Amino acid sequence: MIGHQSAEWPESQEGTLYAKGIPVRRAEVLSDQGVDENLGLSNDEASSRLAKTGPNKLEEAEKTPLWKRFFEQMADPMVIMLIVAAVISALTGMVKGEPDFADVAIIMFVVIVNSVLGVVQEAKSEEALEALQEMSAAQSKVLRDGKLVHLPSAELVPGDVIMLEAGDSVPADCRVLESATMKIEEAALTGESVPVEKHANVIELAAGTDDVPLGDRKNMCYMGSTVVYGRGRAVVVGTGMNTEMGKIAGALAEAKEELTPLQVKLAELSRILTIMVIVICVVIFGVDIIRHGVGNVLTDPTALLDTFMVAVSLAVAAIPEGLVAVVTIVLSLGVTKMAKRQAIIRKLSAVETLGCTQTICSDKTGTLTQNKMTVVKHELAAPKEKFLAGMALCSDAQWDEELGEAVGEPTECALVNDAGKAGLTGLTAEHPRVGEAPFDSGRKMMSVIVETLDGEYEQYTKARPTW
Repeated sequence: MIGHQSAEWPESQEGTLYAKGIPVRRAEVLSDQGVDENLGLSNDEASSRLAKTGPNKLEEAEKTPLWKRFFEQMADPMVIMLIVAAVISALTGMVKGEPDFADVAIIMFVVIVNSVLGVVQEAKSEEALEALQEMSAAQSKVLRDGKLVHLPSAELVPGDVIMLEAGDSVPADCRVLESATMKIEEAALTGESVPVEKHANVIELAAGTDDVPLGDRKNMCYMGSTVVYGRGRAVVVGTGMNTEMGKIAGALAEAKEELTPLQVKLAELSRILTIMVIVICVVIFGVDIIRHGVGNVLTDPTALLDTFMVAVSLAVAAIPEGLVAVVTIVLSLGVTKMAKRQAIIRKLSAVETLGCTQTICSDKTGTLTQNKMTVVKHELAAPKEKFLAGMALCSDAQWDEELGEAVGEPTECALVNDAGKAGLTGLTAEHPRVGEAPFDSGRKMMSVIVETLDGEYEQYTKARPTW
């Protein structure tokens, strides 16, 4: 079953063997996925699998048409009250023969402006999200027909052999085939801010268990995580909605959309106003009939219509026409301010909910912080510049001129950034590395040998204190 021709590739194998961290040996993984790790899939086989599994991306909710969004803005109880009041005013004016559409025009103008504002603001937020998704559309290094090619991550299928290096985003759920001290940051899934070192060995299940916790599956790497150190090879075992990230997306899609505190309060206000308006209409209508005499009013349609118009006018006056527009405008201003702080709010009502938040609970720091480390103190026995240069050179993190900061494993980035603050940013070019002893659990240190501008050699060692 290993090789290019794998027409009998079992569709049911899409990640099921690995969903619980079930121990699967490297050769068994390749056999299950029907692929040769040295050749990868053929283009024909990949196309066939892509047709079965679909693109490697999370399903998006069906977009609501603009016209539907426009009318959804009018589904608010307060807006419905305004529309009903406007319709009644227009009908009574027409029946009376003295149509005055000034009130009707004002009410409908407020309703339409409110709906347009809401639709425009939410459309802007969605456009911003789509732009971010396009910017983050990644490319992956994939082995196809024995050649390493760059393909859009959306075209990956189960069985693809991919290459991962520091800085790469893991495009799908994969079983690690080879790891050269590869460390992956999985804070998006586990909340753990410290990168996890991956390996290709089998992880045995503990006695009496049938699952391995997600954070302990060190021979797996998952969509949404990032390689921060080292390199490796892996075979794709799950794509799209069949990934761990897809499970989260599916759960979010099934979540019931509840009303925000502001919507609850406005609905309560609308209910109170509706009851008040009905009571006012009935009371005024009844009192006016009694005042003019029941017999006179019933025999005179004009008097009856005048009485009804008085009741309706009072009811319309009791409705705060400007409240809906004011609420929408204020929320739109809130969305604009949040956008300036790099926060995109899709629903206007969510702004008020966020403003009411008093307590945020989290079990890990990696999901809340920037997941960056910073050097805060030096204990020096050597010249500071020499010390900073040594720490930066004895590191696999690299200074990125465009970003203005280091890229790589967070702890090593902190050391390179510390040197960068002192203006030491071109060290690797001036002092090329000619030898190294990578960090390992035995030595508990890392050593590098670099060549100086004078043609001499210097060794730098980085380790933790021994006391």
